[in-house]
Amino acid sequence: MPTARIKMASADITKVNQVCSSISDIVEKTGVDMKGPIPLPTKRLKVTTRKSVCGDGKATWDRYEMRIHKRLIDLGMDERALRLVMRVPIPEGLNIEIEMIE
Repeated sequence: MPTARIKMASADITKVNQVCSSISDIVEKTGVDMKGPIPLPTKRLKVTTRKSVCGDGKATWDRYEMRIHKRLIDLGMDERALRLVMRVPIPEGLNIEIEMIE
């Protein structure tokens, strides 16, 4: 049976969880098979910079980190369910990708 794979990624975990819960509500209403949301490994982007502007003085450092949270959902192919999923409001800063798999 063909399925739709939904991949989500965002720096804000609340946005990812919000869209996952709205998709799971749609799945409960339509009765489609669903696997997930499967948490994928969190990507950590780290930047270390020196506090001192000119390079003189103490060797002190600032450490910044941005985390990218990812989720994966597999849905059974149902035209009605996919239309409802497409209408889910996507918050700004959330990347979502939907692909069809045989």
